Amino acid sequence: MRVVVQRVSSAQVVVDNRVVGKISHGLMLLIGITHNDTPETISWMAQKISKLRIFNDENDKMNLSIKDTGGEILAVSQFTLYGEAEKSNRPSFTTAAKPELANALYEQFKQELTKLDIKVEAGIFGADMQVALTNDGPVTIILEK
Repeated sequence: MRVVVQRVSSAQVVVDNRVVGKISHGLMLLIGITHNDTPETISWMAQKISKLRIFNDENDKMNLSIKDTGGEILAVSQFTLYGEAEKSNRPSFTTAAKPELANALYEQFKQELTKLDIKVEAGIFGADMQVALTNDGPVTIILEK
């Protein structure tokens, strides 16, 4: 599992000219799932993100988590995070999970975050999405398990 974590002051996902997910303060997550990922991988990543201290405290030091700040998460599935272009100029996506597995694990991931008392908005799996965000900081972290 590969997740691009972006600290945002706002983010939204639009599908067919309709806003399907929108947050103000929080994290925008681009989520890539590979064929080796398991429910345990998903649970570990949800826990990690809930505890990731990338929000500033009163001393302007990154010391607070999404839970500490009451922030929200916008979760967007993105199989292209597993695009491999080392050998050619056209990316190969063979390491991305098949849609059936990826969608099931993506849904589990959103549920795991919700169980941790984090408000979760989301894109639509497999849809052509337009994603807009205002990166705060900017702060962008890549997590992989």
